Amino acid sequence: MYELLKDLRVPGPIPTAITRPFWTGVQENRFQLQFCNCCEKWVFYPRALCPHCWSDRLSWREASGIGRIKTFTVVHKPGHPAWTPMAPYALALIELKEGPTMLSLLVGVDPDQVMVGMPVKLHMTRVGELILPCFEPDRVPTGESHE
Repeated sequence: MYELLKDLRVPGPIPTAITRPFWTGVQENRFQLQFCNCCEKWVFYPRALCPHCWSDRLSWREASGIGRIKTFTVVHKPGHPAWTPMAPYALALIELKEGPTMLSLLVGVDPDQVMVGMPVKLHMTRVGELILPCFEPDRVPTGESHE
């Protein structure tokens, strides 16, 4: 799977002034999320105001890169043709240990083996010319917590 991903030529993210720190960090193998210095809650996706208290006192902090699958889908017909060689593949909403949820590609697992609640960990993955924050199964035995 990883070798196939390296050869894809997919459209990448278009960083804005607000999202640039996230994408720059990813390209440097760093996983950082916004943190509200007012209400002390984590924020994802990047934005100008905290969605919990509306403060603009947001900073960037390193995040754990671990979480659990909240829900997922198996893509058989990608929305963009550049992803066709990967099909079928799993996309999941990952509930991060810090609290926010993010959408990501699952790697290192057969889509038929993906389960809601499965523990996952970050895997910075080369996709064409990009590094993307993907997730792979965390081999922690069922029932153990990351906390």
